[in-house]
Amino acid sequence: MRRKFLLLLEMGLILAGLAFGWSAWKVSSVLEQPLHVTQERLLDVPNGTNPNRMFYRMQQEGLLDDAVWLRLYWRFNMAGTALHTGEYRLTPGMTVEQLFDAWRRADVVQYNLTLVEGWTFRQVRSAVAKHEKIKHTLDGLSDSEVMDKLGHTGVFPEGRFFPDTYRFVRGMSDVELLQQAYMRLDEVLAKEWAERTTDLPYRDPYQALIMASLVEKETGIPQERGQIAGVFVRRLRLGMMLQTDPTVIYGMGERYNGKITRADLREPTPYNTYTMTGLPPTPIAMVGREAIHAALNPSDGTSLYFVARGDGSHVFSDDLDDHNSAVREFQLKRRADYRSSPAPQQEAQPGADDAQPQVPAADEPPAQPAPEAPPAQDAPAGGAQAAERPTPDEQH
Repeated sequence: MRRKFLLLLEMGLILAGLAFGWSAWKVSSVLEQPLHVTQERLLDVPNGTNPNRMFYRMQQEGLLDDAVWLRLYWRFNMAGTALHTGEYRLTPGMTVEQLFDAWRRADVVQYNLTLVEGWTFRQVRSAVAKHEKIKHTLDGLSDSEVMDKLGHTGVFPEGRFFPDTYRFVRGMSDVELLQQAYMRLDEVLAKEWAERTTDLPYRDPYQALIMASLVEKETGIPQERGQIAGVFVRRLRLGMMLQTDPTVIYGMGERYNGKITRADLREPTPYNTYTMTGLPPTPIAMVGREAIHAALNPSDGTSLYFVARGDGSHVFSDDLDDHNSAVREFQLKRRADYRSSPAPQQEAQPGADDAQPQVPAADEPPAQPAPEAPPAQDAPAGGAQAAERPTPDEQH
């Protein structure tokens, strides 16, 4: 009896060993199987998908075999491993084990969206809405409703987002991306404000942001940012009007057709710095770190005017007579290839499916709706106005 029992036990162990060995071989062969992919493609892992569901879906789509064995392997060897949402790149010859490794490392395909210095919030929303890999939840909402969704109720959106190239995975929402840009602007502005020069005519960082937007829209070549900021700061201190065309254009909204008339300069919109002293009530565009730095660290000097040469640079003048001479030289007899700023360029950004928004020329801003009513704000400087107002078209 005992001998029979030992024989059965021995047979059982042998069978168990064979079964274990076969199972190990099966699992190994299943992991080493190449995916049924003849050309590169993307595998989408939606939010909330578990591994079991992915295995069966992939088997139904003909991408792999023996999903049940993969399910068992995952349960006993990779329990607790997160399956990150996003898209994974499948290539010919790729094995299931290599796919698992990509899942472990969250090696998801990333996309780029570039928000450009000088863009308005309308242009930002348009670029975000056009990117097909972003989950769109803000379509049809007003700007104020968008800010509600972002958790910033009552904040005017213009200029409150930082221009940069943002990387994301498929399925990221427009709200999440804009929240990143909003927080990034706050971080940059706070850092630059903490390192600002003394004796500036701003009550708070927001007024510096407004000034930065004027510098951003007026600057054609980077090295002039500090000089342009210096002109505007000196005008504020003297109570002179800033008289900068981009504020007129912004206040005109969709009525702007590429030209500014004398009537436009006289129209008292909340943004027309030819009819009001001090800063406009809000920023007029998105600004980069360099423009913020210039607004908070303006160049020293005595110039109060500048006029575009036509190659992107400006002539700076201390008094109105010199300024009018520069106007006659560079404005009344414009060269054929005249530009108030250099031709815009945009470098290609790395990524699987980059958004490539068209960058508008600095002297030809796109038409935009009239801005929503801006928050009330006192002028930071007042008093005597400039003795004579420059004529339109790039004269300040």
